[in-house]
Order: sequence, then C-alpha cells, then structure tokens
Amino acid sequence: GLSQYSSDPRTEWDLSAYSTRDQVLEAVRNLRYKGGNTFTGLALTHVLEQNLKADAGARLEAEKLVILLTDGKSQDDANLAAQTLKNLGIEIFAIGVKNADEAELKQVASEPLELTVYNVLDFPLLSSLVGRLTRVLCTRIKEKSNKENTDIPVNTGPQLSPTDLKISAVTSKSMHLTWSPPVRPPKKYRIVYYPSKGGVPKEVVLDGAVSSLQLSNLTSHTEYLVSVFPIYDTAVGDGLRGVTSTLPLSSPRSLRVSELSHNSIRLSWKAAQGATQYLVLCSAAPNGAED
Repeated sequence: GLSQYSSDPRTEWDLSAYSTRDQVLEAVRNLRYKGGNTFTGLALTHVLEQNLKADAGARLEAEKLVILLTDGKSQDDANLAAQTLKNLGIEIFAIGVKNADEAELKQVASEPLELTVYNVLDFPLLSSLVGRLTRVLCTRIKEKSNKENTDIPVNTGPQLSPTDLKISAVTSKSMHLTWSPPVRPPKKYRIVYYPSKGGVPKEVVLDGAVSSLQLSNLTSHTEYLVSVFPIYDTAVGDGLRGVTSTLPLSSPRSLRVSELSHNSIRLSWKAAQGATQYLVLCSAAPNGAED
C-alpha cells in the first residue's frame, strides 16, 4: 500500500489493491508526485487510521511495516505519531533524502537504528538502498513471524470494536463524544482528532472502562475528523470515525445609531455570547456616498 502526503495525506492504493509485483510496479510508474508541505505526523496518523485497517487489506496476523520516505523536516510532531505506531507493534523504517532531518529520522524509526534509518543526498541515490533494504525488510518479517504469539486473535471482529459514535453538545470550542464499548472491554482507548483541511492531529488516551470524552479548546467554525481506537494487549480493534463542525463564534446583533452630533455618534448592539472585548471600526463614507 502507498500514501503520499503534504499538508493532507492521500492514499494512492491500499494493501489489498494489487496482487502481483507487475501491478504494483505499473501503479508506481503512473504515480503523480504530490508537492507541498511536510506534515509527517499527520501522514503517520493517516497510515494508522486508513491504511492499516482490515477493510484496507491489513491482516491482523501479518507483520506491519511502515517505510517513511521524506525529503524535509516535519512541520508537526512526527515523534508522537510514530511512537503511537511503535507502541502498537508497527515497525517504522525512515529514509531521508536531501534536506531530511537525520535526528528526526532516528526519533521516528524503530530500533535498531542501524537497520531502520537511511539517508541519501539526492533521489537518484535511492536506488543504491534497494538491495540492502529489501534484505533487511524480509529478514525482519521472518524474525517477527517466527516468534510464537498465541494471544493474538485471528481477526478483530465486532467483539473487539466499539460502535455507535455520537457527537453532541457541539459549541464553537468544544464537543462531547460517546460510544458503545465492545463486548470485550479494551485496555485503553485512543482518540485522535484534527481539522479535516489539514492540521496537527491531537490525541487523548483513556482507560478502557470509559466510553465518553469532552473535547475542548477547539477552533471555531472548523470541520473536525474524530477517530476512536480500542487498544488491547496484542491487538487494535477497528476504529470508530465521525466528522462534525464546531459552531461559528456568535456575532453582535441589532446595531443601532443614536445621539448624532456634528462630531459624535452613539452606537449600541445586542451582546455576542462569550465575547470579552469588541473592536469598533469607523471610517468616513467616500465622497458622494450616503452618510
């Protein structure tokens, strides 16, 4: 599977899209380059929430590897998002090109760094990494697959996934989330939320016995994407997803003008809820316009 990112990640194809090497290579040849910003944290969150799901082709019993290819320093918190993936047993390989920040690559990548961090001066030099990286990836998969782990369920199914996400009490700065817990209570819930038009993802981790959350300090008049993931000792259940917009800030109403004199006017209006100050702008009407 492959996703490109700038300020808004874009899935090019899922894990289940192609079944042969030739199909994948053809998809790579037809790939359109996506320029723009470098929100690596948002991209890693996108991969976790969108690309490593069962309906995108991710098999619970299969080893999960993410290869990050970047040519710049992240404009958001890549380390936090990377740590979330690593905590779930997902191994990250970080490859830097040109202006990539090597210290950030080492933060994001999984241990041991001598096997998972690579840096080259320009894009053509990436070809020199292919042989070694292929051998390392295949070896890591074999090593991890050979470890006995009988606790991992064959598939998540409804018993590991919450249902019925409800978003209520929406204001200009907050919203309330509730959901129905799965049959088997999780150890933790991880709630991720961020503006749909791009922004730094924020997350909250709750105890598995809790099934509601108040999100505060949001931006007004903004559409938010919200995801709720149940986390178990050896698995992650399917996430719940929702989208809603915060309300616009309230406006003053019913502006009235009174007590006119040759050099003053009095203004009055109905208050805007929650306003702590008002900014009043006044300018002379242009020549010929009605005063």
